[in-house]
Amino acid sequence: MSRSPEPRRRVVDVPDLVARARAGQVRAVARLLSLVETDSPHLREAMTLLAPHTGRAQVVGMTGAPGVGKSTSTSALVSALRASGRTVGVLAVDPSSPFSGGALLGDRIRMESHTGDAGVLVRSMASRGHLGGLSAATPQAVRVLDAAGFDVVLVETVGVGQSEVEVAGLADTTVVLLAPGMGDGIQAAKAGILEVGDLYVVNKADADGAGRLRRELRGALSMAEREPGAWEPPVLSTVASRGEGVAEVLAALEEHRAWAEASGALARRRLARARAEIEAVAVAELRRRWTGLGGAGHLDDLAAAVAAGEQPVHAAVDVLLEAVDGAGPPAGSG
Repeated sequence: MSRSPEPRRRVVDVPDLVARARAGQVRAVARLLSLVETDSPHLREAMTLLAPHTGRAQVVGMTGAPGVGKSTSTSALVSALRASGRTVGVLAVDPSSPFSGGALLGDRIRMESHTGDAGVLVRSMASRGHLGGLSAATPQAVRVLDAAGFDVVLVETVGVGQSEVEVAGLADTTVVLLAPGMGDGIQAAKAGILEVGDLYVVNKADADGAGRLRRELRGALSMAEREPGAWEPPVLSTVASRGEGVAEVLAALEEHRAWAEASGALARRRLARARAEIEAVAVAELRRRWTGLGGAGHLDDLAAAVAAGEQPVHAAVDVLLEAVDGAGPPAGSG
């Protein structure tokens, strides 16, 4: 009896894929994003080809607690950006499905009005349990959209509340959204939310308590110590469901961009972003090599020795790193 042939690995013509993405083919961009999310073996080549074309897009982070209207605000901002002639890529980080591990796609559903617009790409990404409100793949996904020629990349966080400060390290401008009646007022200061925002937007400004929330925010921000010439975050109001106040948000984004470029803050923030991305990819590569060496079982042995007090943790780390060092560089590295 003849054996069934093994399925052939799908061949990916990475240079062609990158060329088509650079030419504006949405399906090619989506395919590159899939390479990022699956940590494909082709990702290294793709990123090498994309690197010379990055650094042009304006990256805007949209964060805030659940219920403040992040998706509605993002959609309204996309409409305003498109009206100004700019192309927009949206990375909407969703909670992971407990069954498939994939994104729940809620943001795609809420942004249906942009379906069919060739100047907009909306991609839902699973957080996969990653802390900080983002997906571990988000930084490289931003690079894909940047290199593909999108003028603005909006990154909407998962919506886990006051812990969502990681986006500030990824974005050129961070927009913190709040809403009256959400318990977000001055309590937000305790989690550092008032330290990461470049713009503060009180959405649902037609609801009771909006004026009080604005006053609380302005009062808290006015007490922050800033160096001369530092950016002073404005507090804006919107009713995103009706598009009210969105033009003012767009104007504030442009004002912050101009200030960041002139002051050097943009260059410093992007340098810090690249440093963090290198570190994250390096740690992931170490974990991959360790796993490839059959290190999962060995790690359990090391953990048992540390837990029993038979070996100090630093000695166990040395064992792990020595094993990884002996594995050599990954295939195809140069």
